[in-house]
Amino acid sequence: MLNDLPEWRALAAHKKIIEPLHMRDMFAQDPQRFDKFNITCGDMLCDYSKHRITPETIALLTALARARNVEEQRDRMMAGDKINQTENRAVLHTALRAPRDATILADGHNIVPMIHQTLEKMADFAQAIHDGNHKGYSGKPIRHIVNIGIGGSDLGPRMVYKALKPFHKKDVSVRFVSNVDAADINAALQDFPADQTLFLVASKTFTTQETMTNAHTARQWLIGELGNEQAVGAHFAALSTNAQAVKEFGIAPDMMFGFDDWVGGRYSLWSAIGLSIALGCGFDVFRALLDGAHAMDRHFRTAPLEKNMPVMAGLLGVWYRNFWDAESYAILPYAQDLALLPLWLQQLDMESNGKSVTRGGAAVSHATGSVVFGQPGTNGQHAFYQLIHQGTSLIPCDFIGVRDSAWNHDEHHRILNAHMIAQSQALMEGNLSTQTDNNPHRAFAGNKPSTTIIIPRLDAYHLGMILALYEHKIFVQGAIWDINSFDQWGVELGKTLAAQILSGKDTARDSSTAALIRVLLG
Repeated sequence: MLNDLPEWRALAAHKKIIEPLHMRDMFAQDPQRFDKFNITCGDMLCDYSKHRITPETIALLTALARARNVEEQRDRMMAGDKINQTENRAVLHTALRAPRDATILADGHNIVPMIHQTLEKMADFAQAIHDGNHKGYSGKPIRHIVNIGIGGSDLGPRMVYKALKPFHKKDVSVRFVSNVDAADINAALQDFPADQTLFLVASKTFTTQETMTNAHTARQWLIGELGNEQAVGAHFAALSTNAQAVKEFGIAPDMMFGFDDWVGGRYSLWSAIGLSIALGCGFDVFRALLDGAHAMDRHFRTAPLEKNMPVMAGLLGVWYRNFWDAESYAILPYAQDLALLPLWLQQLDMESNGKSVTRGGAAVSHATGSVVFGQPGTNGQHAFYQLIHQGTSLIPCDFIGVRDSAWNHDEHHRILNAHMIAQSQALMEGNLSTQTDNNPHRAFAGNKPSTTIIIPRLDAYHLGMILALYEHKIFVQGAIWDINSFDQWGVELGKTLAAQILSGKDTARDSSTAALIRVLLG
């Protein structure tokens, strides 16, 4: 078992030694601490000096990573081995970002040419929309896009589109629908003219209940507005692998953008699922997103563990989750355009590593997964920072800062970044009782860990780097914990039970469930 490894026991013993130490003193005793504990990838900086670590901590954590064969597992994933053993699938989202001349095999076939064929089709379609050459049923150009999906088919492209607001095409607007609550689809359709609206139905199987319910509602709305069922072909595109179901819906084959089963839902924004990004921002922006992610992929694949940004992020996550009992961590982007990043990361982390059995099916003997939450700064400072600073739980924080703003308001940006720097300093230092007139209510213990990630500007390339960093961080943690980070069986039971309830079949149920069915469903 994991906690029987000598590397694990060494970390447990080390934690007892380091626990009394305060980071305030560590910085005072070592003026070079920042230089020792930062990593760069291109022009992206990761400062992890404000953590409860010493050089020995890093040596012990990397020893654990080597004992768990993290490098070998990484190489197997990127080579196309079927590491998702419960679904017998490869995990090749990194291939979606690969350059045209790469060779990556899945089931013995080089998949890179197929990936770039899809990218070329996406580029051509985006150009046709932007040039006004793709016309709707009545001959008008498409100016409004509605992406219908859920989970990774919604969170990823929605988050990226919002994050890249300065790059939005001025003559194309994009909205996203995910919730099966009718309020969501009705809000998306409001004030969009049907004859200039295109729907993207994003569902790998084209059977996802929430997505298809919304898609059929959109279809009925379109036909009602335009008066002819033939309009569907000009106003719907499918991001799917189920050609037959797409055809039955009324979508032509040339309006279907496919991807393979080795593209997991929460890793799918890099695939055809990202078409809404290409339509809303331009294909060159989408290509830059892929290039940034590929730069982080290269770094993850080639940098030594001690200077590997995703590896170090993952190891620090294990350090706090397993040895300090930190059940959650906060993601704190100091950029309003990254407001949806915490939501995207919630799915990525909690769906990937919220597991209680090992790859072999045995119960785990250690904690896995974390609760992820966050808001953009400075809003979060007036919400939950109080608990992080003075509460009883240890909550590691990731700050994400941007050096140069796209919005040409320098004073706003200076204030924003000053607040981010101050928060990381306050979490680390706290304050001494002599600074608070011995008032315990005003005392901050400090010694609260945080990482600060800095990018020069929030553009597609650097956003791609950030997203790939967190993808690989989560992989590292799953590799150490010996869990499958790429399935999600925990979401299936609720779907099955909902289908039974909707079917109206007589089934033995507990009194609470039966009563709720009577009250809500009649």
